[in-house]
Amino acid sequence: MVQLQGKGTGGGVAVGSVYLLRKGEGQIPMHRTEDPAGELRQLEAALQTARGQLGRLYESARERAGEESAQVFQIHQMMLEDEDYLEAIRDAVTQEGCNVQWAVSKASQMFSQMFSSMEDAYMRERAADVEDISRRLLRILSGSGDAGIRFDAPVILAAEDLSPSETVQLDQEKILAFLTEKGSDNSHTAILARTMGIPAVVGVSGLLKAVEQGMEAGVDGDSGAVWLSPDSVVLETLGEKAALQKEQKRRLARLRGLPAQTQSGRRMMLYANIGGVEDVQAALSNDAEGVGLFRTEFLYLQSRTYPTEEEQFAVYRKVVQGMDGRRVIFRTLDIGADKQADYFQLEAEENPAMGVRAIRICLERPDLFRTQLRAIYRAGAYGPVGIMFPMITSLWELQEAKAHCEAVRQELIEEGIPVAEKAEIGVMIETPAAALISGTLAAHVDFFSIGTNDLTQYTLALDRQNSKAGRFYDPHHPAVLELIRISAKAAHEGGAWCGICGELAADLSLTEQFLDWGIDELSVSPGGILPLKETIRSLP
Repeated sequence: MVQLQGKGTGGGVAVGSVYLLRKGEGQIPMHRTEDPAGELRQLEAALQTARGQLGRLYESARERAGEESAQVFQIHQMMLEDEDYLEAIRDAVTQEGCNVQWAVSKASQMFSQMFSSMEDAYMRERAADVEDISRRLLRILSGSGDAGIRFDAPVILAAEDLSPSETVQLDQEKILAFLTEKGSDNSHTAILARTMGIPAVVGVSGLLKAVEQGMEAGVDGDSGAVWLSPDSVVLETLGEKAALQKEQKRRLARLRGLPAQTQSGRRMMLYANIGGVEDVQAALSNDAEGVGLFRTEFLYLQSRTYPTEEEQFAVYRKVVQGMDGRRVIFRTLDIGADKQADYFQLEAEENPAMGVRAIRICLERPDLFRTQLRAIYRAGAYGPVGIMFPMITSLWELQEAKAHCEAVRQELIEEGIPVAEKAEIGVMIETPAAALISGTLAAHVDFFSIGTNDLTQYTLALDRQNSKAGRFYDPHHPAVLELIRISAKAAHEGGAWCGICGELAADLSLTEQFLDWGIDELSVSPGGILPLKETIRSLP
């Protein structure tokens, strides 16, 4: 037995036979062409075919895995329009007189290396996208079409890496799990795997040297552990874990429709954190009472330019309508720090987590801010909405943001456009500054939502993106918990309600403490709602 370790993306456990996928494009040979114009015509025909394939993949992925997961194929379509990429291919054909396949392979290698060398993790992930669209073009140029990966029986798929295109085309009934030697847990492929419910472990060092075609493997998508030729002890353990997970799902399902209250009647609202329309069904199926955090920046991160008012309104309205009368709280744009969009043209900062981000960008660029606010207020005509501002540190920031809200609302009314009768206004408590002036802020808002991830980062002066932080990053630090307590107390004294939307909201070891402090709402990923409800209902 060989045990390997990677990064688990969730999805539970699996045991089965391995299908080892070795991608066989190999080295594309270069040869001289006497007809460069003909080679370029082949390229244009291949591009047209690829766009059609990606369009169909987008529709298929949207149906199977949701809008957010399908966005990768729109990104691939845009990459096929990228002039730098296409120019590199055309120049190789016309200036070097080479065949178009070799030109595509050369451009793929050049752009993949360029993205891989970038410091930004999101941009490094684009290397896989370049390789994916290039492989697609090469398959079309060679006449091999768009055949997906097919299996006769359920398997654990192992590969050096899997492109989003390959992942979304997998027959879920034939895939027990997948393993990759490369990749990260925030890649498009990992996101797709989580959405589709496929157990997966990525970044498994030494996988391809150790694995053999057809061998048995055990996978734990939660811990990231992989066993090749597992012994009877491992098999028994995995079997027990699978049975426990199945039983837990059955047990938790019985809680749907029951109130989240303790045996003595103390009540807690349980909301969902979501990032797109496709997450609404998951929120509802897990019994969310509302959306406590809608991450509006997703629209910006997936776009090549600023989303228009109409584009934002269309998404926000679908979410509000989908939640069917349950409150939806929209966090205004939270771009900056680790969430970057090139078209914002933000200046490089030595410490971006401490820089111009979130509400600071919105107040410095009011046209951008007001476009988003218009879309939110318009969506509020279809159901209850809230608006919360991230990274507030001073009262004047809150007052200025609220002034934009009122101005936008009046504009829409004057234009005869239906708007929210009442949109609750709140702030995120995610800096010590906000927590320490929470008594002042509470008098000007309807609610607080405590973002414990950033609150921990700023309280401990420790970058939460730093993989070496280890034990020094302690969300249970007494200072962090005290700031939460102070904020909840100030909210109630000022007539506001108080929720938590950071990772600590799902920490079952703190649930009773939060109830004791009077926290009114916990907002977590959809899958974390029912475990929280079970814990709350077990308390005296």
